[in-house]
Amino acid sequence: MSTQVPRLLAGLVDDAAVFPPGSAPLPDAVTAHHRHRAGWYADLVGPLLLPASSIAAGELSGLVDPADGFVIGLIGDTGIGGLPLALSFLPPDGVTARQVEVPVAKRGEDPQPGLTELIKLAGQLGGTPVYAEIPLTFGLMAALDALAEARAGGLPVAAKFRTGGLAAELFPTPVELAAVICACRDRELPFKLTAGLHHAIRHRDPETGFTHHGFVNVLAATLAATGGAEVDGVAELLAATDPLRVVELARSHREAERPLWVGYGSCSISEPLTDLIRLGLVNGGFEE
Repeated sequence: MSTQVPRLLAGLVDDAAVFPPGSAPLPDAVTAHHRHRAGWYADLVGPLLLPASSIAAGELSGLVDPADGFVIGLIGDTGIGGLPLALSFLPPDGVTARQVEVPVAKRGEDPQPGLTELIKLAGQLGGTPVYAEIPLTFGLMAALDALAEARAGGLPVAAKFRTGGLAAELFPTPVELAAVICACRDRELPFKLTAGLHHAIRHRDPETGFTHHGFVNVLAATLAATGGAEVDGVAELLAATDPLRVVELARSHREAERPLWVGYGSCSISEPLTDLIRLGLVNGGFEE
Protein backbone atom coordinates (compact mmCIF):
# COMPACT_ATOMS: atom_id res chain seq x y z
CA MET A 1 0.00 0.00 0.00
CA SER A 2 1.24 3.47 -0.87
CA THR A 3 0.77 6.56 1.22
CA GLN A 4 2.10 10.08 1.48
CA VAL A 5 4.39 11.10 4.31
CA PRO A 6 2.77 13.85 6.42
CA ARG A 7 4.17 17.32 5.90
CA LEU A 8 5.40 17.43 9.50
CA LEU A 9 7.79 14.54 8.79
CA ALA A 10 9.08 15.66 5.38
CA GLY A 11 12.86 15.28 5.14
CA LEU A 12 13.16 14.38 8.81
CA VAL A 13 15.68 11.52 8.43
CA ASP A 14 18.95 12.02 6.56
CA ASP A 15 20.53 8.83 5.24
CA ALA A 16 23.68 8.22 7.30
CA ALA A 17 24.18 4.63 6.13
CA VAL A 18 27.97 4.88 5.81
CA PHE A 19 28.44 6.07 9.39
CA PRO A 20 28.58 3.87 12.53
CA PRO A 21 26.96 1.76 13.72
CA GLY A 22 25.68 0.85 10.23
CA SER A 23 28.99 1.52 8.43
CA ALA A 24 27.69 0.44 5.02
CA PRO A 25 30.20 0.33 2.14
CA LEU A 26 29.74 3.40 -0.04
CA PRO A 27 28.58 1.51 -3.17
CA ASP A 28 25.93 -0.28 -1.11
CA ALA A 29 24.84 2.98 0.51
CA VAL A 30 24.43 4.70 -2.87
CA THR A 31 22.36 1.79 -4.22
CA ALA A 32 20.16 1.74 -1.12
CA HIS A 33 19.72 5.50 -1.23
CA HIS A 34 18.44 5.30 -4.81
CA ARG A 35 15.91 2.75 -3.54
CA HIS A 36 14.83 5.03 -0.72
CA ARG A 37 14.42 7.94 -3.12
CA ALA A 38 12.16 5.77 -5.29
CA GLY A 39 10.11 4.40 -2.38
CA TRP A 40 6.64 5.50 -1.29
CA TYR A 41 8.25 6.94 1.84
CA ALA A 42 10.75 9.07 -0.13
CA ASP A 43 9.42 12.31 1.35
CA LEU A 44 10.67 11.19 4.77
CA VAL A 45 14.26 10.85 3.56
CA GLY A 46 16.82 13.62 3.31
CA PRO A 47 20.13 13.44 1.43
CA LEU A 48 22.77 10.74 1.70
CA LEU A 49 25.34 11.97 4.23
CA LEU A 50 28.93 11.38 3.14
CA PRO A 51 32.25 12.23 4.82
CA ALA A 52 34.45 14.81 3.15
CA SER A 53 37.41 12.41 3.39
CA SER A 54 35.65 9.89 1.13
CA ILE A 55 34.65 12.55 -1.37
CA ALA A 56 38.16 14.03 -1.50
CA ALA A 57 39.56 10.53 -2.07
CA GLY A 58 37.36 10.22 -5.16
CA GLU A 59 35.35 7.34 -3.74
CA LEU A 60 32.02 8.64 -5.04
CA SER A 61 33.26 9.04 -8.60
CA GLY A 62 31.93 6.30 -10.83
CA LEU A 63 29.14 5.36 -8.44
CA VAL A 64 26.65 7.97 -9.66
CA ASP A 65 25.46 9.04 -13.10
CA PRO A 66 26.18 12.77 -13.59
CA ALA A 67 22.81 13.04 -15.33
CA ASP A 68 20.97 11.89 -12.18
CA GLY A 69 21.62 15.07 -10.21
CA PHE A 70 22.61 13.12 -7.09
CA VAL A 71 22.26 15.09 -3.84
CA ILE A 72 24.34 14.61 -0.69
CA GLY A 73 24.98 16.18 2.68
CA LEU A 74 28.70 16.75 3.20
CA ILE A 75 30.05 15.89 6.67
CA GLY A 76 33.30 17.68 7.45
CA ASP A 77 35.30 14.89 9.08
CA THR A 78 38.44 16.49 7.62
CA GLY A 79 37.81 19.72 9.53
CA ILE A 80 36.76 23.08 8.14
CA GLY A 81 39.93 23.47 6.09
CA GLY A 82 39.26 20.29 4.12
CA LEU A 83 35.79 21.28 2.94
CA PRO A 84 36.72 23.29 -0.20
CA LEU A 85 38.72 20.36 -1.61
CA ALA A 86 35.90 17.90 -1.02
CA LEU A 87 33.35 20.26 -2.54
CA SER A 88 35.50 20.62 -5.67
CA PHE A 89 35.06 16.90 -6.40
CA LEU A 90 31.26 17.14 -6.65
CA PRO A 91 30.49 19.17 -9.82
CA PRO A 92 32.29 16.81 -12.27
CA ASP A 93 30.02 14.00 -11.08
CA GLY A 94 26.89 16.14 -11.25
CA VAL A 95 26.56 15.93 -7.45
CA THR A 96 25.13 18.73 -5.33
CA ALA A 97 25.77 19.31 -1.64
CA ARG A 98 22.42 20.26 -0.15
CA GLN A 99 24.07 20.98 3.18
CA VAL A 100 27.48 21.07 4.83
CA GLU A 101 27.92 19.96 8.44
CA VAL A 102 31.13 20.24 10.42
CA PRO A 103 32.28 20.30 14.06
CA VAL A 104 33.74 23.61 15.16
CA ALA A 105 35.31 22.36 18.42
CA LYS A 106 35.86 19.32 20.59
CA ARG A 107 34.18 19.01 23.97
CA GLY A 108 35.71 21.50 26.38
CA GLU A 109 37.25 23.66 23.65
CA ASP A 110 36.17 27.22 22.90
CA PRO A 111 33.95 26.95 19.78
CA GLN A 112 34.44 30.58 18.74
CA PRO A 113 37.65 30.25 16.66
CA GLY A 114 36.26 27.36 14.62
CA LEU A 115 32.89 29.05 14.34
CA THR A 116 34.49 32.25 13.03
CA GLU A 117 36.34 30.22 10.39
CA LEU A 118 33.18 28.34 9.39
CA ILE A 119 31.06 31.50 9.14
CA LYS A 120 33.70 32.96 6.82
CA LEU A 121 33.56 29.83 4.65
CA ALA A 122 29.76 29.92 4.62
CA GLY A 123 29.95 33.31 2.95
CA GLN A 124 31.89 31.71 0.08
CA LEU A 125 29.61 28.75 -0.60
CA GLY A 126 26.93 30.47 -2.63
CA GLY A 127 23.98 29.86 -0.34
CA THR A 128 24.59 26.23 0.65
CA PRO A 129 23.22 25.72 4.19
CA VAL A 130 26.02 25.20 6.72
CA TYR A 131 25.52 23.52 10.11
CA ALA A 132 28.05 24.17 12.85
CA GLU A 133 28.28 21.21 15.22
CA ILE A 134 28.70 22.73 18.67
CA PRO A 135 29.50 20.69 21.81
CA LEU A 136 26.96 21.03 24.61
CA THR A 137 29.65 22.32 26.95
CA PHE A 138 31.83 25.43 27.31
CA GLY A 139 30.87 28.45 25.20
CA LEU A 140 27.60 27.03 23.85
CA MET A 141 25.34 30.06 24.30
CA ALA A 142 27.91 32.52 22.97
CA ALA A 143 28.32 30.28 19.92
CA LEU A 144 24.55 30.29 19.36
CA ASP A 145 24.60 34.07 19.60
CA ALA A 146 27.31 34.23 16.93
CA LEU A 147 25.39 31.90 14.65
CA ALA A 148 22.17 33.86 15.11
CA GLU A 149 23.97 37.10 14.31
CA ALA A 150 25.48 35.63 11.14
CA ARG A 151 22.10 34.22 10.12
CA ALA A 152 20.40 37.57 10.70
CA GLY A 153 23.04 39.03 8.40
CA GLY A 154 21.93 36.75 5.58
CA LEU A 155 24.25 33.75 5.88
CA PRO A 156 22.52 30.32 5.72
CA VAL A 157 24.12 29.03 8.93
CA ALA A 158 22.50 27.00 11.69
CA ALA A 159 23.40 24.73 14.61
CA LYS A 160 23.95 21.03 15.04
CA PHE A 161 24.18 19.05 18.29
CA ARG A 162 25.07 15.50 19.26
CA THR A 163 22.49 13.59 21.28
CA GLY A 164 24.44 10.39 21.86
CA GLY A 165 27.65 8.48 21.32
CA LEU A 166 29.93 5.89 22.87
CA ALA A 167 30.03 7.46 26.35
CA ALA A 168 27.32 8.43 28.83
CA GLU A 169 28.37 12.08 28.91
CA LEU A 170 27.56 12.40 25.19
CA PHE A 171 23.86 11.92 25.94
CA PRO A 172 22.40 15.24 27.12
CA THR A 173 19.77 15.04 29.86
CA PRO A 174 16.20 16.05 28.99
CA VAL A 175 16.75 19.38 30.77
CA GLU A 176 20.01 20.05 28.92
CA LEU A 177 18.48 19.28 25.52
CA ALA A 178 15.34 21.26 26.38
CA ALA A 179 17.49 24.28 27.26
CA VAL A 180 19.25 24.05 23.89
CA ILE A 181 15.98 23.74 21.98
CA CYS A 182 14.57 26.77 23.80
CA ALA A 183 17.79 28.71 23.23
CA CYS A 184 17.53 28.04 19.48
CA ARG A 185 13.87 29.05 19.55
CA ASP A 186 14.69 32.32 21.30
CA ARG A 187 17.28 33.08 18.60
CA GLU A 188 15.11 31.83 15.69
CA LEU A 189 17.98 29.47 14.90
CA PRO A 190 17.26 26.16 13.12
CA PHE A 191 19.14 23.11 14.33
CA LYS A 192 20.02 19.55 13.38
CA LEU A 193 20.75 16.59 15.64
CA THR A 194 22.96 13.55 15.27
CA ALA A 195 23.74 10.31 17.11
CA GLY A 196 21.62 8.35 19.54
CA LEU A 197 18.19 8.89 17.98
CA HIS A 198 17.68 5.25 17.10
CA HIS A 199 13.98 4.99 17.92
CA ALA A 200 10.88 7.15 18.13
CA ILE A 201 10.37 7.05 21.91
CA ARG A 202 12.86 7.55 24.74
CA HIS A 203 14.27 4.19 25.81
CA ARG A 204 17.13 2.44 27.57
CA ASP A 205 19.48 0.35 25.43
CA PRO A 206 19.82 -2.99 27.22
CA GLU A 207 23.29 -3.61 25.76
CA THR A 208 24.95 -0.33 26.76
CA GLY A 209 22.68 0.84 29.57
CA PHE A 210 22.48 4.28 27.93
CA THR A 211 19.11 5.99 27.81
CA HIS A 212 18.46 7.35 24.32
CA HIS A 213 16.31 10.28 23.31
CA GLY A 214 13.40 9.43 21.04
CA PHE A 215 13.03 11.34 17.80
CA VAL A 216 9.26 11.71 18.25
CA ASN A 217 9.96 13.03 21.76
CA VAL A 218 12.24 15.63 20.15
CA LEU A 219 9.58 16.44 17.58
CA ALA A 220 6.92 16.95 20.25
CA ALA A 221 9.32 18.94 22.42
CA THR A 222 10.21 21.25 19.55
CA LEU A 223 6.53 21.77 18.71
CA ALA A 224 5.90 22.66 22.34
CA ALA A 225 8.88 25.01 22.49
CA THR A 226 7.87 26.88 19.36
CA GLY A 227 4.38 27.07 20.82
CA GLY A 228 5.73 28.94 23.85
CA ALA A 229 6.58 26.20 26.37
CA GLU A 230 9.56 26.83 28.61
CA VAL A 231 12.42 24.52 29.53
CA ASP A 232 10.60 22.47 32.18
CA GLY A 233 7.65 21.70 29.91
CA VAL A 234 9.92 20.87 26.98
CA ALA A 235 12.07 18.62 29.19
CA GLU A 236 8.96 16.77 30.38
CA LEU A 237 8.17 15.78 26.79
CA LEU A 238 11.77 14.73 26.13
CA ALA A 239 11.71 12.55 29.25
CA ALA A 240 8.43 10.80 28.43
CA THR A 241 8.61 7.05 27.86
CA ASP A 242 4.85 6.63 27.37
CA PRO A 243 4.27 7.42 23.68
CA LEU A 244 0.69 8.62 24.04
CA ARG A 245 1.28 12.30 24.80
CA VAL A 246 4.14 12.90 22.39
CA VAL A 247 2.44 11.00 19.56
CA GLU A 248 -0.81 12.91 20.00
CA LEU A 249 1.03 16.24 19.89
CA ALA A 250 2.81 15.22 16.70
CA ARG A 251 -0.40 13.89 15.15
CA SER A 252 -2.23 17.14 15.82
CA HIS A 253 0.42 18.98 13.76
CA ARG A 254 0.89 16.38 11.04
CA GLU A 255 -0.09 18.67 8.15
CA ALA A 256 1.97 21.63 9.41
CA GLU A 257 5.53 22.40 8.38
CA ARG A 258 8.04 21.18 10.99
CA PRO A 259 9.36 24.17 12.93
CA LEU A 260 12.99 24.81 13.88
CA TRP A 261 14.25 21.21 13.86
CA VAL A 262 15.66 20.50 10.41
CA GLY A 263 16.15 16.77 11.04
CA TYR A 264 18.71 14.18 12.02
CA GLY A 265 20.96 11.52 10.52
CA SER A 266 20.19 7.83 10.91
CA CYS A 267 22.26 4.89 9.67
CA SER A 268 18.94 3.07 9.14
CA ILE A 269 15.93 4.39 7.27
CA SER A 270 13.80 1.32 7.94
CA GLU A 271 14.01 1.62 11.76
CA PRO A 272 12.54 5.12 12.09
CA LEU A 273 10.02 4.40 9.35
CA THR A 274 8.88 1.23 11.09
CA ASP A 275 8.51 3.10 14.39
CA LEU A 276 6.43 5.80 12.70
CA ILE A 277 4.15 3.19 11.17
CA ARG A 278 3.72 1.38 14.49
CA LEU A 279 2.82 4.66 16.21
CA GLY A 280 0.28 5.53 13.54
CA LEU A 281 2.11 8.66 12.37
CA VAL A 282 2.70 7.20 8.90
CA ASN A 283 0.35 4.79 7.16
CA GLY A 284 1.91 2.21 4.91
CA GLY A 285 4.01 -0.90 4.59
CA PHE A 286 7.78 -0.98 4.34
CA GLU A 287 9.60 -3.12 1.85
CA GLU A 288 13.36 -3.45 1.81
